[in-house]
Amino acid sequence: MCGRFTLEATPEDVRALCRYLEQPNFPPRYNIAPTQPIATVRNEHGGRHFALVRWGLIPSWVKDPANFTLLINARSETAATKPSFRNPMKHHRCLIPASGFYEWCRTPEGKQPFYMTPADGGLMAFAGLWETWSDPDGGDMDTGAILTTEANRSISRIHNRMPAILMPEDFDAWLDTGNIMVRDAAKLLRPAPEDFLKATPVSRRVNSVANDDADLTVETSESEPLPAVKPGKKTPPSTDQLDLF
Repeated sequence: MCGRFTLEATPEDVRALCRYLEQPNFPPRYNIAPTQPIATVRNEHGGRHFALVRWGLIPSWVKDPANFTLLINARSETAATKPSFRNPMKHHRCLIPASGFYEWCRTPEGKQPFYMTPADGGLMAFAGLWETWSDPDGGDMDTGAILTTEANRSISRIHNRMPAILMPEDFDAWLDTGNIMVRDAAKLLRPAPEDFLKATPVSRRVNSVANDDADLTVETSESEPLPAVKPGKKTPPSTDQLDLF
């Protein structure tokens, strides 16, 4: 799935990719984790707008968030039919800019984190959903989730799922909830091309949310080699708690 990611790019580079109207200033982040604020881009009032939301979507119908499961990811294959995601798939689609994301691979020495980034060194945007939850006292909180899809063959060596990464030419269609129906928007949620991402083994320091520095993304030599991918074969789904990552 996707449980940690980064946004290292400058505010100017993020704005150049996503073309929103605001000019926000924000620091680089190297270990963004659930419940923390994440940058999103949505289409409202005839233009694209930048907005921070809490990572972990809360549907508008939830009575008490404390008793509700934290929804950091939504499976693209079923998001249109799940009660928690039906409304945002229709009305609240967004972009989530990112420099890279982390996944963990089983090795004889334990879970090895890998950092996935665009091979060309640029930025990317995940397909996301957002929703506004209102508390009984009238306060509003915007929350969001990252859509995931089946991993392509290269990433399947590490994990069987990956974020749904949108290409820039698909941004307009994904954000246009007024004219693009859910069934057509869902067709944009597919594995990234095989050569789009590169995987780098990194330090297990990323396991701790308290660590948030550039060294987390530096390649480590203390890693096991990735398993080979056989033609037509994919890594079987993992079942332990770290699948959230």
